[in-house]
Amino acid sequence: MIFENLSDKLQNALSKLTGKGKLTEKDIDVAMREVKLALLEADVNFKVVKDFIKTVKERALGAEVMESLTPGQQVIKIVNEELTKLMGESEAKINFSSSPPTVILLCGLQGAGKTTHGGKLALHLKKQGKRPMLVAGDIYRPAAIKQLQVVGEKVDVPVFSLGDKISPVEIARQAVEEAKKNSNDVVILDTAGRLHIDEELMQELKDIKSTVNPDEILLVVDAMTGQDAVNVAKSFNDELDVTGIILTKLDGDARGGAALSIRNVAEKPIKFIGVGEKLDELEPFHPDRMASRILGMGDVLSLIERAQTAIDEKKAKELEEKIRSQKYSFNDFLEQLDQIRSMGPLDELLGMIPGVNSKALKGLNFGDKEIKRIEAMIQSMTNYERENPEIIDSSRRKRIAKGSGTTVSELNKLLKQFKETRKMMKQMGNMSKSMKKRGKFGLPFFK
Repeated sequence: MIFENLSDKLQNALSKLTGKGKLTEKDIDVAMREVKLALLEADVNFKVVKDFIKTVKERALGAEVMESLTPGQQVIKIVNEELTKLMGESEAKINFSSSPPTVILLCGLQGAGKTTHGGKLALHLKKQGKRPMLVAGDIYRPAAIKQLQVVGEKVDVPVFSLGDKISPVEIARQAVEEAKKNSNDVVILDTAGRLHIDEELMQELKDIKSTVNPDEILLVVDAMTGQDAVNVAKSFNDELDVTGIILTKLDGDARGGAALSIRNVAEKPIKFIGVGEKLDELEPFHPDRMASRILGMGDVLSLIERAQTAIDEKKAKELEEKIRSQKYSFNDFLEQLDQIRSMGPLDELLGMIPGVNSKALKGLNFGDKEIKRIEAMIQSMTNYERENPEIIDSSRRKRIAKGSGTTVSELNKLLKQFKETRKMMKQMGNMSKSMKKRGKFGLPFFK
């Protein structure tokens, strides 16, 4: 899970305060020492950690905590607020031009993921009703143009290319003119990277900037490089005055040093985060939600947004009707599994639910492998068996287990769980009917 190590250590340090009726300065000192250590181990910039601890401690020793009936919870609230502030307080959105096209220049070192994230950004904006165009401005890296064309094809977005013999500055200029002709309201410029920051790279980016005057200069950096990502962000910002950052590979970053330091050191907001390899796995960055997730408070809003994107509204209504009429079958269950999978890894989704302890999730098998085993068992049933699982006797169980490459005991477990789920849904349906009846007799909020 995102920031797993940091999250565990911070939650552990702060949990020691919640059980105490009254806090002393010594209690806060001990907790802050552990928080400081957790942040430093997570590769957070030293100055950022020092300032963060100082601010939290000053607030924790104030009247709002010392005179509170729940001082431990007040300290956690302060840590949450300061973490949010550290990462930028609120979502930083794309600055769209009042006279299209909006020009977005992507920059960064080689290997950070500019080309892929150009495609991800194009798909994200397309879902918002925009008509983006990708521009192949990296003429140096072998197959960079071809890679962007493949990405563009996958997200169904046009790619503007003039080959590798024309300068990137001219390509950018002509791309903007082409976008105006074709009514593309967003131009995303993919540029060349280097293995390190050099004068030649910066000059080329400055020339593109002065030629097309981009509305956004988004720096793409790899979260897993920690403080290197922060230093890269500062260098690019000093030279180009970037408007925002796309932090990639955040799903693989168990520490979190880059996300917690970059806003403070580079003084530019994180606008998007890459949370997976798929082209739809790009999310706007919400500092408040991320702070809540780090402290184990969940992230219900992001969970709802993922569900709204992944779950078909019409199918959801059909499913609701089946639950009400107690006709929920293994075919419906199979459909639900597919929708849940499209929302992301199950352990990550559960981590967004408030009160779900990340430690309790360890060791539980939530992987794609486990879901595939369940799917294999259901797919080995006949359609009649899926609709009427009560007919599955011992001989049918042996056949289904053999056909799915699983054991009879695994199938028995699935059938038992499904039976309990059906029973629970029946009870919920009856409860809903009962509430609606009572609503007619003076409980209007159930109508």
